[in-house]
Amino acid sequence: MSARPLPDPAALACPLPIADYPHVLLAHGGGGRLSQQLIEGLFGPAFANPALDERHDGAVLALEGGRLAVTTDAFVVSPRFFPGGDIGSLAVHGTVNDLAMCGATPLALTVSFVLEEGLEMAELERIVRSMAGAARAAGVPIVAGDTKVVDRGKGDGVFVTTTGLGRVPAGVDVAPRRARPGDRVLVSGGIAQHGVAILSVREGLEFDGGIVSDSAPLHGLVASLLAGAGPPHVHVLRDPTRGGVASALGEIAQAARVGIRIDEAAIPIAEPVRAACEILGLDPLYVANEGRCLAIVASEAADAALAALRAHPQGAGAAAIGEVVSAHPGALVMRSRVGGERLVDLLTGEPLPRIC
Repeated sequence: MSARPLPDPAALACPLPIADYPHVLLAHGGGGRLSQQLIEGLFGPAFANPALDERHDGAVLALEGGRLAVTTDAFVVSPRFFPGGDIGSLAVHGTVNDLAMCGATPLALTVSFVLEEGLEMAELERIVRSMAGAARAAGVPIVAGDTKVVDRGKGDGVFVTTTGLGRVPAGVDVAPRRARPGDRVLVSGGIAQHGVAILSVREGLEFDGGIVSDSAPLHGLVASLLAGAGPPHVHVLRDPTRGGVASALGEIAQAARVGIRIDEAAIPIAEPVRAACEILGLDPLYVANEGRCLAIVASEAADAALAALRAHPQGAGAAAIGEVVSAHPGALVMRSRVGGERLVDLLTGEPLPRIC
C-alpha cells in the first residue's frame, strides 16, 4: 500500500483568529506559533530592516574591515538555580551561543539586572559570581552593565538581560535562508535535558539518572565544526532553546521555503530524559535545550561535519537526524519508528514556561 501524501501545511491552519488575543499570554514567549505570530505581526513590521529580516539568532552587520554579530537576550528562568546551572551562567551561555549560531567568535558581553526590592543580597552575589565564572570560562569578558530596582512584588526577584558582540570570520555565511534540498541535518547531542532539569526542580521531582541541564557555551564546538567541514559547507546553525528542536527546524524550513524530514529513531535522547518526558506527557522535540546545536550542512561534507562534532567534548553524542528536501516546503516532517510520516507543527501552547 502506498503512503498517502501529506497535506499542505497551510491547509492545516486553524480557521479561528488565534493571533487576536487582547492580552499577552505566556505562550507568546514560548518559541512556538504564538511567538512567531508576535514577531511577524508586530515586532517584524515595526522594526523591519535587512539585518532583522534574516530572522537569525543574531544580526550580522558589515563594517569596515569585517563583519560584526550582535545579539540580545533576556533571562527569567524559574527556579533561578537548577541542576547544571543557574540564571547567571545561563545568561552567559545563551548569549554566547546566539553569537556562535551566527558563526561568530564572541568578543564581549554586556548585562543588565532588574532586581526586586527584598531580594537577598547573598543570592544576588551567588548569581553574579556564577555569571562571572561562566564568562571567564568562555573567554568572553563582561564589559558594561546596568542595574534597576523595582518595588517589592513587581519583579519576581531578578531578571537578567544581556547583549553580545562577536566577529564573523571571513568565508563564514550561516543563515536560515541557506538551507537547501540535499543538505543533512545534524544535532550535537541528546535533546530535552535542560527543560526536564528545570521542571524536575520546579515540581520537586526526582528521576533516575540525575537529569542535569546541558547549559554550556557552544562557540568552541562551532569553531571545530567550521574547521572540520569547511565554512562554505556549513549552511545553518541554530540552538534549539524555547520550542525545542521541532520549533527551530520548523522556523528554518519556513525561512528557506524548503521541507525538512527527520528520522525519529535517529534523534538522540538519554533514557532518563525520555522516561521523564513520557511520565510528564511531554514531547521531547518541543522541550528546550541550552547546550545543543543544530547544524544543516552540505551533503558532501556531512561525514566530516559529524566527525568534527563528535571529536569535541560537547559533541560526543552528535548524530545525523534528517535531511532538507524539496517536498512540502515550509514544513517539518518526521519519519516514525514504524515507517510512517507525520507533520511536526510549531508549538502552539506553552508546556514549560520560564525555562530560560
